[in-house]
Amino acid sequence: MINFNYLTDYQIVEENLYSKWLLEVIGSENRVLGDIAYVLCDDAYLLKVNQEYLNHDTYTDIITFDYTDGNTIAGDIFVSIERVRENAEEFKVDFEEELRRVMAHGILHLSGYGDKSDEEAKLMRAKEEEKMKLFHVEQNS
Repeated sequence: MINFNYLTDYQIVEENLYSKWLLEVIGSENRVLGDIAYVLCDDAYLLKVNQEYLNHDTYTDIITFDYTDGNTIAGDIFVSIERVRENAEEFKVDFEEELRRVMAHGILHLSGYGDKSDEEAKLMRAKEEEKMKLFHVEQNS
């Protein structure tokens, strides 16, 4: 099950559309859905999570806690809406597009992809692009 939790004023209008897309992303990685919770929050909240659980004192757009068991992916994915907005402006992309990129990024982490090395980051970016295209196919059908 995919749950959306809001600790900010922003809310996804079409949760069902996003859920269908995320299920397609999961299936495209030959994974099965367990329980995934997206927690949409602000910078201050995510900074506190980063400090408390990861001992990092930096702002970030996403933190993923992985509870995956075998092929069944599960986890808590925290997303800073403020950071997503800022990144969208910086990269000159639509906010919703950047949000989908970050949401796909979390699923990719749960599917076993990393982004620490340059090589891993390059593969992660390619996978994000691939998964974002699935949303447009789903939306237009």
